[in-house]
Amino acid sequence: MKTLTRFAKIRVDVWEVLLVGALLVMLPFVFRGGRPTSERELEPYSARYGPDHQSEDAEEWFIRDFFADRRGGFFVDVGANDPRKFSKTWYIERQLGWSGIAVEPLAQFAAAYKTERPRTRFRSFFVSDVSDAAARLYVISGNTAVSSSDPNFTGSFGTPDRVETVPTIKLNDLLDKEGVTAIDFLNVDIELHEPMALKGFDVTRYKPALVCIEALLPVRQQILDYFARHQYVVVGKYLRADSENLYFMPLGG
Repeated sequence: MKTLTRFAKIRVDVWEVLLVGALLVMLPFVFRGGRPTSERELEPYSARYGPDHQSEDAEEWFIRDFFADRRGGFFVDVGANDPRKFSKTWYIERQLGWSGIAVEPLAQFAAAYKTERPRTRFRSFFVSDVSDAAARLYVISGNTAVSSSDPNFTGSFGTPDRVETVPTIKLNDLLDKEGVTAIDFLNVDIELHEPMALKGFDVTRYKPALVCIEALLPVRQQILDYFARHQYVVVGKYLRADSENLYFMPLGG
């Protein structure tokens, strides 16, 4: 009898766990009108800047919001990839007259930048913590946006069909060569290599007003530590609306 009672108790415990789990999943919908928090957080940005965006998700809206659709700024887009598809800087160049530098290891995009992004200087490098070395880039031709120096990362989206050897450069060295002394907006999206890129970049020297950086969980803490050391803080208003990127600004604005 004790054995049966113990078994029954185990079954009850399992159902209790499942029930609690189901409730936790449903809470955002029950208390927020049936939609996840992130969707509700996007509403004011969609109403003001939407319904469309060129960026993969709503990053374009947050950038426009931060700068209040300011005209004529300067950007550096690291890991820029296609000049139009999923671009975080397409709108600010084409509609707001910004200019900048697109840094992308895949040289196949050079011609498209020349024709479609006349205010952008395209530079084919792999941004890292050292210049004048070589990096291996794992590429899925049909999905170049997930190209990475980490084969496991690219492999999680499919089987890479080519490996390219590309020159590396420190961001500081590139900016020196280009005569850049200040940046308004910096975007970094290089598929888990962000901490290595930050090692070659002096954020306090160039003082970007806003940094958007992909901060996936394996590297998120390293990114947070870097910006904390350099007196940059997270822009809290975008935290719940964007689960992949972090946005930083100088402490004190």
